[in-house]
Amino acid sequence: MPYRSAKVYNDGSHYIAIPQTNNSTKRKKRPTKKVCTGTELQTAKNKTEKTATEILTPKERFEKIYRENNGKRKAEKIEILTEELKQDFKAEQEAEEFVRTNIERIKRNKIVRKTRLARKVNLNKWNWFCTFTYSNKKHTEESFRKGLSEVLKRMVHRKGWRYIGVWERGGERNRLHFHGIFYIPENGMPGKLEEKKDYSFGSQKRQIIMQNTYFNDKFGRNDFNELSVRREITDSARYLMKYIEKSGEKLIYSRNIPTYFRSDIMDEDVLCTIGQEDKKLLLSDDFNCWDEGCLIGKVSPEVIREMPKCN
Repeated sequence: MPYRSAKVYNDGSHYIAIPQTNNSTKRKKRPTKKVCTGTELQTAKNKTEKTATEILTPKERFEKIYRENNGKRKAEKIEILTEELKQDFKAEQEAEEFVRTNIERIKRNKIVRKTRLARKVNLNKWNWFCTFTYSNKKHTEESFRKGLSEVLKRMVHRKGWRYIGVWERGGERNRLHFHGIFYIPENGMPGKLEEKKDYSFGSQKRQIIMQNTYFNDKFGRNDFNELSVRREITDSARYLMKYIEKSGEKLIYSRNIPTYFRSDIMDEDVLCTIGQEDKKLLLSDDFNCWDEGCLIGKVSPEVIREMPKCN
């Protein structure tokens, strides 16, 4: 019996399918939107601004304190958070339980982010690891962040770029950078790549970097490193994950990066069931990809490009 329109991802070594399940949960009806007058909108805005500046929920206070103590050990974090939040609870034990529950929530969210990153990285093609920063003669930190974001969006739309990146501060002056792994199609590179001699404060030695003239003219220093083997792509993804765990920043994905592709799965292509409650299917390395009953071909990058995608 075939599994229709299963979601398929690559874990770095094998293809794994997640069959569709029947979800009997009823969707809640959306409440009717109320149209407010100008006076009501201004009153609500003033009330919201006042509330936001004067009152934080325990969860919001937890998030703020957690970020401020991000580099500390777990036991030390729990102690600080419990002390700061116990005023919001009747008993200190309730505060400690609240803190532990939310720390576990953050831990689960990190696992979900790591899993999502790994699946997107393994399913899609990448060929560059890039770092962008800015010159004080060209930008402020705010204009650099906004300007680079707009340029990258245009590159995605017009040149077919894909990227996963993160904003990060570092270096001697704690300067804002953007690190990312990129797919840049052939003939999709603006400007020219030129070798530049540079000094690395981290390794304390001279080095040769590859800079793009377009980004150099528009923003300032940039560094383009070609990713030629799978290990370099995996290491680059780990590099990004290290930064979001250290800084608390979120990964930024361009819109054209699917996590899964969909395919009908035949029984003969399933090696075994895996995962919690055996709900996933470990597939053979040369399984056939089917789209709505039509055979597209044996799995390969070319065949995957033709399959429907989803997140």
